[in-house]
Amino acid sequence: MSRARQPPLVTGISPNEGISWTKVTIRGENLGTGPTDLIGLTICGHNCLLTAEWMSASKIVCRVGQAKNDKGDIIVTTKSGGKGTSTVSFKLLKPEKIGILDQSAVWVDEMNYYDMRTDRNKGIPPLSLRPANPLGIEIDKGRFPQKDLESLFPGMSADFTSENFSAAWYLIENHSTTSFDQLKTAVVNLKKQANKKNEGSLAYVKGGLSTFFEAQDALSAIHQKLEADGTEKVEGSMTQKLENVLNRASNTADTLFQEVLGRKDKADSTRNALNVLQRFKFLFNLPLNIERNIQKGDYDVVINDYEKAKSLFGKTEVQVFKKYYAEVETRIEALRELLLDKLLETPSTLHDQKRYIRYLSDLHASGDPAWQCIGAQHQWILQLMHNCKESYVKEQKGSNALLHSPMLDLDSDVRPSPIGHLSQTASLKRGSSFQSGRDDAWRYKAPQQVIFVEKLTKLVVSQLPNFWKLWVSYVNGSLFSETAEKSGQMERSKKNARQRQNDFKKMIQEVMHSLVKLIRGALLPFSLREGELRQYGGWEMKSELSGQWLTHVIQTVRLSSESLTALEIPNDMLQIIQDLILDLRVRCIIVTLQHTAEDIKRLAEKEDWVVDNEGLTSLPSQFEQCIIHSLQSLKTVLDCKPGEASVFQQQKTQEDVCQLSIGIMQGFIDCLEQLSTKPDGDIDTSHLSVDVSSPDLFGSIHEESSLSSEQRLLIALSNCRYLERHTFLNIAEHFEKHGFQGVDKITQVSMESLKELDQRLFEMYIEFKADPIVGSLEPGIYAGYFDWKDCLIPTGVRNYLKEALVNIIAVHAEVFTISKDLVPRVMSRVVEAVSEELSRLMQCVSSFSKNGALQAKLEICALRDTVAIYLTPESKSSFKQALEALPQLSSGTDRK
Repeated sequence: MSRARQPPLVTGISPNEGISWTKVTIRGENLGTGPTDLIGLTICGHNCLLTAEWMSASKIVCRVGQAKNDKGDIIVTTKSGGKGTSTVSFKLLKPEKIGILDQSAVWVDEMNYYDMRTDRNKGIPPLSLRPANPLGIEIDKGRFPQKDLESLFPGMSADFTSENFSAAWYLIENHSTTSFDQLKTAVVNLKKQANKKNEGSLAYVKGGLSTFFEAQDALSAIHQKLEADGTEKVEGSMTQKLENVLNRASNTADTLFQEVLGRKDKADSTRNALNVLQRFKFLFNLPLNIERNIQKGDYDVVINDYEKAKSLFGKTEVQVFKKYYAEVETRIEALRELLLDKLLETPSTLHDQKRYIRYLSDLHASGDPAWQCIGAQHQWILQLMHNCKESYVKEQKGSNALLHSPMLDLDSDVRPSPIGHLSQTASLKRGSSFQSGRDDAWRYKAPQQVIFVEKLTKLVVSQLPNFWKLWVSYVNGSLFSETAEKSGQMERSKKNARQRQNDFKKMIQEVMHSLVKLIRGALLPFSLREGELRQYGGWEMKSELSGQWLTHVIQTVRLSSESLTALEIPNDMLQIIQDLILDLRVRCIIVTLQHTAEDIKRLAEKEDWVVDNEGLTSLPSQFEQCIIHSLQSLKTVLDCKPGEASVFQQQKTQEDVCQLSIGIMQGFIDCLEQLSTKPDGDIDTSHLSVDVSSPDLFGSIHEESSLSSEQRLLIALSNCRYLERHTFLNIAEHFEKHGFQGVDKITQVSMESLKELDQRLFEMYIEFKADPIVGSLEPGIYAGYFDWKDCLIPTGVRNYLKEALVNIIAVHAEVFTISKDLVPRVMSRVVEAVSEELSRLMQCVSSFSKNGALQAKLEICALRDTVAIYLTPESKSSFKQALEALPQLSSGTDRK
């Protein structure tokens, strides 16, 4: 992301060379928007920010510090523009001792200054009054490197006031190009200076000879007069007079100069006080400046000023300085409390937290502000999570203040049913792919639990990264500034962080446990203990969420887990979330299969009895597509994301899913049985239609207004046949494709149940169709008092046989109309029943006449030959037994 302003650029510095503490003016572009924007200033590699005074965006004034480099760039760093560049450089000169009369390119502070540590004035050292040019000739500085001279004269100095003065070094440095004649002149000058020093006391005496002579004459006169008088009285009188004269002279002098000296002392005192105020105005103005900068939020300026004051006046013994420094400490203590309150205030950004911690570190606040901030953030996150739960529980219970939940565009309602989509089509052809009818206009309101989980996970994902980053910064010490690093505070912080790793781990685990238990309380309340349910539950569970809503929740929790994993949080802390996802996946599968079983039971309501050219209705296809749709909705749940375990790893889950799958299959079988055995009056046939596009249909169904029980049995048998050969096998493949366990058991149990139903339905149909035919044989044979012992010569088969064949043909037509594949099975069984009955009847006849035997054989052979293609070993055996019961025909004509 680009910065709001261009980086600083230094284009000029004045002066461009000088010794340490030289005051310079820096000019350039983009040098900051204000004093608080200036965060770095280095000259020749030395940090000069402490002495910097920001004047404008193009001008900064500061003093050059003691740098190691002789020459370097001027680098300005600002918050708004970052680290800048320089087109000029500054040359650092070695400091030289300058006399009071020497010219200098830089300002030299006054030598007579006030020392606050010793509480006295420092005078000018006597050696500084010596001439700066002792040779008295022009000085010509040579170009010899200073380092070479130092190595050439180790331990020596070119300063003639030094004890280790080296004349050779001095001459090389100051007179390397001076001629020999000039050096001779210098020797003469040195001799003159030496003679002046020797003659100094004598000249002083010569200048005051008259005074000495006058004093000597006065003393001699007094001595002579004393000798002439010879009395002590004169001596005492003279002595007294002399003392009086001296006293009057002294008093007169005091009177004359007392006012002048007093004014001078007062002026010196005032000047000294003004000098002190001027020199230490920084300290005197600091309390007020601290208050103003705190109000403006310029905490960096306050900290810099405090560090400067602490280094200068922290250990002072001057009372006035102690007083003002104590006031500064009072202001700083108030600032510490203010910053700590801001640090613990929630909510706050990670940037602000780091900034306040750095401020408190630079101010040497007591305790560990960083750890206090981490603890406060931890409690705040927990409080946010519980407040979120309470608000949504309250909204759920409130009848008039329901929360406007986000509208989620899903494929179904609260409990989706694929049957709703299937019913939109008139008929589904076998083998056609299922197309879910998605209506973009359908928008369903999400349950409160789903919205709560989304809000809760969003809250944790938004707050926990900053919480984790704050801890990482606390561990690696990046919370603290360079000052803290130099003072060793950073190392102490790292040590504290290592000691508190377990405490922080417990904090993270507490947040994870709260997140998981709150979600369990909303979605899986049965997985919590009673005490935990009171704390983390409280939801009104009118009905359990559908599988599709649980799938949505699983996706939400998965995304949250991925976000937390990206923070490099250890996996052992996030394992509890993986356990939650596994439980949600298992529950989603169970609920989806349960709802699917309920949908399957309602398939009977969707049966339209429309038969295709293979004798099938849409019911098997609807059943298969219902299963496939449910499995597809579980695909994302069954798939394992990185770090997740298989949903079937637990034996109990495998058994539950297997039993539910078997229940689904059994439910459909029960549905088929219910449809095929329901009384005629219970079936709504007003919507029935026939697929007239099939050329194999005889039209017997659409000519009638309703289906008979026998027709429904045939359709059910046809559907059972298709289920056994195709549908159940396809469903088993889909179960295996989605990783279901125990598919063989599911298929085996389902097949056995289906075969049992098929056999029951088949027996019912055979009973309906074969019994009337079989029952009509005996009355038909003996109709008209027919007697096998006394009958006419046969001219053809009798009517009973024709009627039986017509009935068999009717059964064939009915079965063929529904399903050609069922014809052999049904016809074979009908023929078996007829042949068995015919064989019984023949065996019950006591005797046959010749014509009777011929008539019986004719009818048996006619029936056998007519149904020859449907003969089975059982029916063949029955016909054989019937023929064997007849007497043998003797003549070939009879046999023919």
